[in-house]
Amino acid sequence: MARISALGLDVGRKRIGVAGCDGTGLIATGLTTIEYKSFVQVVDQLKDLIQQRQVQVLVVGLPYSMDGSLGFQAKQVQKFAKRLTAALQLPVEYMDERLTSFQAEQLLQAENISPSRNKALIDRKAAALILQQWLDQRRSQKMQDSTMTTPNSALM
Repeated sequence: MARISALGLDVGRKRIGVAGCDGTGLIATGLTTIEYKSFVQVVDQLKDLIQQRQVQVLVVGLPYSMDGSLGFQAKQVQKFAKRLTAALQLPVEYMDERLTSFQAEQLLQAENISPSRNKALIDRKAAALILQQWLDQRRSQKMQDSTMTTPNSALM
């Protein structure tokens, strides 16, 4: 299986949760949270991570509305991601991020950590959930593709 290095991003108005994956593309882990001060500062911090981890793709959580439509916040995230892709020269893929922050809060509560005092940790965990979804989807797609390309001995 081809190695992949991706960064998962949970883009918010104040912070950006960042997650990375292991070289096998199996497990996503929260890496850091970037406080959003300016676009240039975000790009600089991401560039460092991208170089360290030899990142090939950015996976950005897209906050669809519960009815599946793209609301104001989702369009803002898309604009931001387009600017990032131009600045970092990397492709961007989107993942539905509905409920990932809620799931991240639930995980913290299970660890007896206060979500209200750990917003940055929630953003990191949400980014890891977004990236994990993408990795799992990619892996299941590859498995489907490989079963479809296997020659059927009955046809030979």
